[in-house]
Amino acid sequence: MKQSLRVMVLVVAVGATGGLLASGGDESRGRLPAVTHAQWQAECSACHLAYHPGLLPERSWHRIMAGLDQHFGENASLDAATAADIDRFLAANAADRSDHRRSRRIAGSIAPGAAPLRISDTPWFVREHREIAAATWRRPKIGSPANCAACHQGADQGDFSERRIRIPK
Repeated sequence: MKQSLRVMVLVVAVGATGGLLASGGDESRGRLPAVTHAQWQAECSACHLAYHPGLLPERSWHRIMAGLDQHFGENASLDAATAADIDRFLAANAADRSDHRRSRRIAGSIAPGAAPLRISDTPWFVREHREIAAATWRRPKIGSPANCAACHQGADQGDFSERRIRIPK
């Protein structure tokens, strides 16, 4: 009797796990939840990939938005209303406000109170990309770790699944 109960529990557990994985949808495939915000998309993607808000914690997004006049060597200033609207959107969808597994891992990798300005400076990013040689980052078709879309085919849609990685030569 005990043996059949163990087998039944095992079968139910395996079935439930398989069901969760099968229904895990985007998260199980490495895709962050879809987010839309017209001004964020338009303003941020005018110069670079509109980085998914789930890649940094809220405090980082506030820091980035507060320094748009000196945004990585460029003046990316916006009018106050647009900046405030984008800041609210980024904060509401930030890594530390998300229940998505990848965002939770990113947020958890950052020391309390730290507010990195670059996704590539997060311990999570460093760990995930540790096998990438410095010379690879400097390839003309990549340029830097900031160019997610160079290798992650679906980066613009929050898809960072390993099966869609193509590292340019």
